[in-house]
Amino acid sequence: MTVCKGEIWLANLNPQRKANEVAKVRPVLVFQGNALNRTEYPTVIVIPLTTQLIENAEPLRYRISARQHLKSDSDLLVAHIRAIDKSRLIEKLAELRVEELRQVQMLLDEILE
Repeated sequence: MTVCKGEIWLANLNPQRKANEVAKVRPVLVFQGNALNRTEYPTVIVIPLTTQLIENAEPLRYRISARQHLKSDSDLLVAHIRAIDKSRLIEKLAELRVEELRQVQMLLDEILE
């Protein structure tokens, strides 16, 4: 399976290990670079989304508007970035624009500094 950075996929994040980890079947943003995505490497770095919206929550959240097969506005949970096995990905839902990806990168940089 080939995925690309900036795509939003439906993924199965179960089982959850700790109560503060994001779980269940939900959309995730592929954030791993395409050089690695094009290999047979079995995992992919993703950022989960939630429809439980919180206003003015940057840098921890970034609002993604509904589009394509992403039916609801969602918040990207920037601080919950993680690697998952590619077999957890179910179907592609949508894609972010280049400018949106730049904004997510800036928020992630802010969190990781």
